[in-house]
Amino acid sequence: MNRIKLTNLEKYWILYDVGNSAFILLVTTIIPIYFNYLAGSAGLSEVDYLAYWGYAASVSTIIVALIGPVLGTLADTQNYKKPLFTLFMMIGIIGCAALSLPSSWILFLAVFVIAKVGYNASLIFYDSMLVDVTTADRMDTVSSNGFAWGYIGSCVPFVLSLVFVLLNEKLGISMRTAMTIAFLLNAAWWLLVTLPLLRNYRQTHYTSRPEKPVHDSFLRLADTLKDIRGQKHIFVYLLAFFFFIDGVYTIIEMATAYGSALGLDSQGLLLALLVTQLVAFPFALLFSRLSRKYPTDKLIRVCIFAYTCIALFAIQLDKQWEFWMLAVFVGMFQGAIQALSRSYFAKIIPAEKSGEYFGIYDICGKGASFVGTFLVGLVAQVTNIANAGVAILAVMFIIGFLLFGKAAKLNREYTEK
Repeated sequence: MNRIKLTNLEKYWILYDVGNSAFILLVTTIIPIYFNYLAGSAGLSEVDYLAYWGYAASVSTIIVALIGPVLGTLADTQNYKKPLFTLFMMIGIIGCAALSLPSSWILFLAVFVIAKVGYNASLIFYDSMLVDVTTADRMDTVSSNGFAWGYIGSCVPFVLSLVFVLLNEKLGISMRTAMTIAFLLNAAWWLLVTLPLLRNYRQTHYTSRPEKPVHDSFLRLADTLKDIRGQKHIFVYLLAFFFFIDGVYTIIEMATAYGSALGLDSQGLLLALLVTQLVAFPFALLFSRLSRKYPTDKLIRVCIFAYTCIALFAIQLDKQWEFWMLAVFVGMFQGAIQALSRSYFAKIIPAEKSGEYFGIYDICGKGASFVGTFLVGLVAQVTNIANAGVAILAVMFIIGFLLFGKAAKLNREYTEK
């Protein structure tokens, strides 16, 4: 397999994955532990801590799920995608920096929700930029490189943050001061590595600017929803994506909170999740190469099956070494399933409506994790057993696997017409 040389614009697009991945790595590692510190100081139990963290993650994703399709439709309008992307990116970056301000766990969660909404909404525009920065035959490679370099690049501010957070007493600073440094450092990193994309991106696929962009965006959204219902290969794919990506995002969102609730060592959890990033880098690139030899739909099925096994393993998890094993297995397939799902979708939709379609894609993606995080939190609280909520994720993966098989068959039939 010959190596594909990336263009400058493709590299600039990939750099945004490097920037925003630093924030999401913080969200899945250090932030839940800091929230546990704030919640513990206020007298919250471990089960309530896990539940409230799950609820906050759910609120942020459902907000974006509700506004995503309209934002995506607006983004398809000529010269709208870049300004809207910039707006929500800055909400995420400012929100990340502002996490250093609250001392109350409730206010901390409120700021977290705002930052997460900015992050998630920016991805609607970012994902839809894929059709503008590359060609259909290069999408699997570019998308996979985005996740791969995002994983390894995010380790730079993360490791620096770990130094302050884990060694705060030796450095003579408080935990809050250490966290302030971590939040500001990651916000600055996110902004700096995004600047090349902001300077060089141009929207090449778009619809003409109407007299009433917002009003017309609702009309176009209604038409797109009708189109999707008539295009069974897209509709069934989105339904399958809803189920299998629900489990993926829930595992990402809840991993550290889940480990903390089980009473596992915080430093061990952080280092294990750093291993996830390091493992994810080569495996995302490996699946990028495999996508040039094997059909993308077969590779996605391999990833869904692997995640089903991961969820089943996590049900009985109660030891530190098992969490390390889980971290390695997740790293092997995490980047691949996200990257290939994104590029697969980009290839089966109309390029000039990429914003609209990715807005709906975001409902089925980030919006789907609302279901997973909510159910994990709810079942844990009802049963008072942290492991119990994880069982539902295995069911989600199985349903997603079956539906994706149907979607892949429909897509082959559609392209052969």
